[in-house]
Amino acid sequence: MGLTDIYKPIQKDLHRVEQGLKKIANTASPLLSELLDYTLQNGGKRIRPALTLLAGKFGQYDAPRLVLMATAIELLHTATLVHDDIVDKSAVRRGKPTVSRTWGENRALLLGDYLFARAGRLTASTGNLKVVELFSETLMTISAGELKQTSVVFDLQKAREEYFDWISSKTACLFATATESGAILANTPESTIGALREYGVNFGIAFQIIDDVLDFVGEEAELGKPVGSDLSEGIATLPTILFMESHPENDVVASIVAKRGTESTAAALEMVRSSTAIEHCLEIASDFATKACQAIQHLPDIPAKQSLVDLARYIITRRK
Repeated sequence: MGLTDIYKPIQKDLHRVEQGLKKIANTASPLLSELLDYTLQNGGKRIRPALTLLAGKFGQYDAPRLVLMATAIELLHTATLVHDDIVDKSAVRRGKPTVSRTWGENRALLLGDYLFARAGRLTASTGNLKVVELFSETLMTISAGELKQTSVVFDLQKAREEYFDWISSKTACLFATATESGAILANTPESTIGALREYGVNFGIAFQIIDDVLDFVGEEAELGKPVGSDLSEGIATLPTILFMESHPENDVVASIVAKRGTESTAAALEMVRSSTAIEHCLEIASDFATKACQAIQHLPDIPAKQSLVDLARYIITRRK
């Protein structure tokens, strides 16, 4: 099943999110408008704002406020990508040069700051203090998690635990905020808010694991970035960690992760790609997707619930 079918319960409001993003890109500053238009248009699958809208279906669906929050979630996500590309020195994002590579790191940094601020303003415009607090906590969690990662010294004994801590703050946190904020704005009971947040956490972990698998087995044209980007930068994601756990004697992959120099990244990529680590990762991701669906099992059987289940299945089989 494709995203068009999955998004049917919220298609009109997701279109309103797109319209909102276009409006945001239309500013009095020509340079800012150019940067915003470049960053926000054709910006991916819009899964995070879709989750906010779908979560809102479990209560009093307040379309105007939910659209504002869904737009804020997408802006927050985009801002983190812009800043990540600066930190990682990334050249390509979604099949085109990054903002930092095209306009320079200083302008990219300021653009990311603007997007964070605009997302905060939209969140505040919902008039709901709980989602404003949630937005702030999310931004703190993401920033603290990324900062902590810059000081982590690789230790295979702790690597798996540190990986899950990292992706929980880097990725799952924002997915959880997407679902939780939608549930809060729809005035759902605390049990429903908790269930949808739990869905978002497990969904986000599954999503990131698949993202990391695709970095090994995906196609560059589909991914919109070079295959093997993480490993070439010495970043140990779950496929690499599982490979090293199974092959502790292998120095090729270990030397790249330790950034010691001369080993071939292409050779290391092929080793991980052809090992059982990839299949193991897919199994782990599938388990988290199942946990996501189990978290909302007791919620009413409405079309939005089926969309959430289908979306969890979709991310396990996606190719980009």
